[in-house]
Amino acid sequence: MEWSQLYPSDVPPTYEMMGAFIDNPLWEELNAYLQKAYAAAPKIVYSGCSGQPGWDVKYQKRGKSLCTLYPMDGFFIALVVIGAKEMVEAELFMPMCGAYTQALFSHAVVCMSQKWLMMHVTDGEVLQDAKRLIALRVRPVN
Repeated sequence: MEWSQLYPSDVPPTYEMMGAFIDNPLWEELNAYLQKAYAAAPKIVYSGCSGQPGWDVKYQKRGKSLCTLYPMDGFFIALVVIGAKEMVEAELFMPMCGAYTQALFSHAVVCMSQKWLMMHVTDGEVLQDAKRLIALRVRPVN
């Protein structure tokens, strides 16, 4: 069953329920990293967005979005937005990323001077790329 069907807008899941559905240690690794490195608390919110509806987890620091995490069966999607201020640095960083992240970045459409990367975090390489791209947007505090 899909995440959005399992937990409709009137049935909010707990953080533990999300982790159980995803059932992937990379979920805990990224959440622990964001909470420690940025002293940011996860915020569980419901989105009616047609692209990825359902409950997700948002992280923000100093009013800037770090990322949004979308539960999937066996993995999760990390939405990382590369803004105009980070674009040149992100382009320079791309050769150090894995092939998946490079392809995702090169095919992402620039809209309002931003690239929205919906990163399917399925392995450690993608996770590390996501962490580094988030750090381009907001430097870790810890």
